[in-house]
Amino acid sequence: MPKAFYVTTPIYYVNDAPHIGHAYTTVATDFIARWHRQRQEDVWFLTGTDEHGEKVMRTAEANGVTPQEWADRLVDTAWKPVLETIDASNDDFIRTTEPRHVARVQDFIQHLYDAGEIFEGTYEGYYCVACEEYKLPGDLVEGTGEYEGQLLCSIHGRPVEKLSETNYFFRMSAYTERLLEFYEQNPDFVQPESARNEVLGFVRQGLQDLSISRSTFDWGVPVPWDDAHVIYVWFDALLNYATAAGYGADPEKYQSTWPADIHFVGKDILRFHAVIWPAMLMAAGEPLPKKVFAHGWLLVGGEKMSKSKLTGIAPAQIIDTFGSDAFRYYFLRAIAFGNDGSFSWEDIAARYQAELANGLGNLASRVAAMVGRYFDGVLPAPGPSTPAEDALAAVAAKAAQDAEAAVDRVAPHEALAAVWTLVEAANGYITEQQPWAVAKDESQRERLATILYSSAEALRALAVLLNPVMPKATAKLWESLGAEKALGALAAQPVADAGRWGQLVPGAEVTKGDALFPRLDLAADGQ
Repeated sequence: MPKAFYVTTPIYYVNDAPHIGHAYTTVATDFIARWHRQRQEDVWFLTGTDEHGEKVMRTAEANGVTPQEWADRLVDTAWKPVLETIDASNDDFIRTTEPRHVARVQDFIQHLYDAGEIFEGTYEGYYCVACEEYKLPGDLVEGTGEYEGQLLCSIHGRPVEKLSETNYFFRMSAYTERLLEFYEQNPDFVQPESARNEVLGFVRQGLQDLSISRSTFDWGVPVPWDDAHVIYVWFDALLNYATAAGYGADPEKYQSTWPADIHFVGKDILRFHAVIWPAMLMAAGEPLPKKVFAHGWLLVGGEKMSKSKLTGIAPAQIIDTFGSDAFRYYFLRAIAFGNDGSFSWEDIAARYQAELANGLGNLASRVAAMVGRYFDGVLPAPGPSTPAEDALAAVAAKAAQDAEAAVDRVAPHEALAAVWTLVEAANGYITEQQPWAVAKDESQRERLATILYSSAEALRALAVLLNPVMPKATAKLWESLGAEKALGALAAQPVADAGRWGQLVPGAEVTKGDALFPRLDLAADGQ
């Protein structure tokens, strides 16, 4: 059985409802999954929620419910619904409170304990509950204002707690050299380059042994040989990527799925995925994932998107105005993937009007309307090509080729920039060829047919290339072109073949439906 292309979002912490920072990661992961499906690959796309730990326990207590009740409420009312809102196509959703996960986590840690990889010791140091992370002195900043005299987490800007606990430790220090050797032999394991450099710099300082249990609260997976302890939430959570793939329970599924091809993560959880996780797998003798890609933060007013700082924006707030396709397009196109990016209502509105409504939407509307007006809604057979058609076909071929290469680089923004060259070329082609003027000369009927067929062909290529980005709009476009009868389902069209010219079959029924991207009265929407 061939191995599936296995891609994951980070395991999301369930202490609060998702904001657009979470949706951004999920949309990027979904785009990569959909693109690989249109390469006719077997794809497995995982997302889910991390539900243990001190932060969830405290949040539940503050809301007067048990941690399990809190997690259930958030998953059912927020996390799963947002996947539908953004049109995510995940194949599985794992919760770290599920028996299929808990039992395998206990098996994993017992295996490491039996192998001498875990020992009992005392942890004295700092801990950020918001990060659920043990902090080194270099991770902290001096507080000012209301936090004067306190040490703060550099990510959350909140005071850290000083811990002194007898815990169990993973001998992570023993994996410093093995990890460095692995990074050297696999230079693409951590991407982009800035993330790789951060990881190398951290590991070269020498790793410390990692406290992997807590004994001061009980909301977590019990340590199997000592039920006075629960497993450290990240040691538990990271294993979701393996347990969901069948680790320890379904050898056939595990064999055909693991290792993951890409873990997508935010840069603030890079060390967990690029240092701790591979060290855990090395200790267990399991294959390591092929790539960890850390994207940047979404910023609002210059600050990282955060519920605790009240900068979090719910995806539905944007989608209610612009639609899910525009939401997906904007976050994949407007931000160089891997870098920090800023969100603003003004920017998404400008891109919606210029690129979607006036660019792609207007192109589709014009072509369908002219086929309806001049050929009674039947796609005409083209006549001989001129250099203008050859040039348009060349743009389509290059757009498909460049987009494929960009996806392999995990650069969705570059893939969309490549595809948009065809949107611009097709609009320019229609403007230059002036089919409305050609239609006035009956002797130019064949030329008119060539212009409109070529314009429709450009739309066919765009529907295929943009389907992983905007599945609803491209489904409407595919239907408008009458393409399914001859070519089959849109999702079955190979992206690599999108630029091959001349696939539409003359005689297809072309219909002008509702606008793909209706013009918006943003003033009325209060934006």
